[in-house]
Amino acid sequence: MSPAILTAIFAATLVVMTVISYYLRHYHNEASSVQPGEEKRKSDIEAAQSYLYTALIVVVLGLLLSVYLAIKGTLWEGHLMEWLNIVVRLMHFTFGIAWIGASFYFVFLENALNRTDGVREELAGNLWAVHGGGFYYLEKYKVAPKTLPKHLHWFKYEAYFTWLTGFSLLWVVYYFNAKSMLIDPGLMDLGEWEAIIVGITSFVLAWLLYDRLCRSPLAKNETWFAVTGFVLMVAFAWLYANIFSARAAYIHFGAMLGSLMAANVFFIIIPSQKTMVASAKNGIMPDPAIGKHALMRSIHNNYFTLPVLFVMVSNHFPSTFGHPQQWLVLSVISAGAMGVKHYLNLREKGQYSVWILPVSVIVLLGAAFMTAPARTAGECRDELTTTEIMPIIREKCAVCHSTRPTDDVYTSPPNGLVYETPDDIIRLHDKIMQRVVVTKTMPPNNKTNLTDEERDKIRCWIEQGTKK
Repeated sequence: MSPAILTAIFAATLVVMTVISYYLRHYHNEASSVQPGEEKRKSDIEAAQSYLYTALIVVVLGLLLSVYLAIKGTLWEGHLMEWLNIVVRLMHFTFGIAWIGASFYFVFLENALNRTDGVREELAGNLWAVHGGGFYYLEKYKVAPKTLPKHLHWFKYEAYFTWLTGFSLLWVVYYFNAKSMLIDPGLMDLGEWEAIIVGITSFVLAWLLYDRLCRSPLAKNETWFAVTGFVLMVAFAWLYANIFSARAAYIHFGAMLGSLMAANVFFIIIPSQKTMVASAKNGIMPDPAIGKHALMRSIHNNYFTLPVLFVMVSNHFPSTFGHPQQWLVLSVISAGAMGVKHYLNLREKGQYSVWILPVSVIVLLGAAFMTAPARTAGECRDELTTTEIMPIIREKCAVCHSTRPTDDVYTSPPNGLVYETPDDIIRLHDKIMQRVVVTKTMPPNNKTNLTDEERDKIRCWIEQGTKK
């Protein structure tokens, strides 16, 4: 595609986005002038705003797809993917912080409410708080106030945009580079689209199973519900570990939990709130069971957050996803993290458990013990020098880790690590030992076919003191 056509695409996109932004501002001003009783007008405005936001997303995705198709197979393809990774990852983190922060805050409110001292009959509780140099007073109604306020804030877009950016990031990092980042032929030799369909389908299957579990009689028994839910999580961790590459398995586990959280908001929490608001507007007392079910899903999201956050940072720590029983490590860390969250939730209620925190910490320490490197086997008979190791590094590692990578995915050295000179590999020998020898997570999916004999030579060279 010629530069002129690309320029025309960018110009047309800019015009369309400007028009959409204009109408979004117009409908925002219209919404602020809606008077009580004009429910139809308000509903129409909200629908128009939703369509405009959807159109905005479609336009941006269309622009990205057009640019990708235009430069696919050229030198610029890797550069585009790297910048997409940066932008989408930053958006994902930003929206995720907003969503998780709101989740933590509202579960804290639920746990910390004063439910007895001077609480009006219609209230479930209240709370005084101080923050940012000011005092705040919050009240929670048992069901709904007799008269709804004109302006009611909804917490939903943080969840939606966190999931959308996370799903987009999954495509940018793993699905667009399925052969390199997603598929491990040693586990299951899938085609690119087969692997992608398996990944996406697993999210749908997880939701169907989880939602069914939440609606079953088992949901009334918190202990057995938690045990069953955790067993289900472990099953998916095992499934991913036996289908995808190590890093992709962890990311799909986190994406699966994140999808459950977003689906809880989209299918359960927000519809429940809309039903309650509609009932209150019509002068009908809302069904308290609807609110209780939504609260249960919100609390589930609260417990999912720490395992999801761990997965988000796990790709920096190969001792976890690179372990031979990576699914077990992931399950143990998830159990310990949720145990810590349970302790904090109980503490916010003013309840102190003697054993939950110590056991959770021991579980997490158990994961550290499990992933400790085993004593290296085999004697190093020959004295190896850096000169003998450099050809292996250049052929098998510098494809990515050089100032000008020749890899089909990376256009710049991952994490800024360059292995071009003897001094480079001597200085970074500890990282080489961890990734190449101990966890064997580099090269990714062993795409450069680094042999066990070569890994052993690198080990011996490091154990002998990295002699030049």
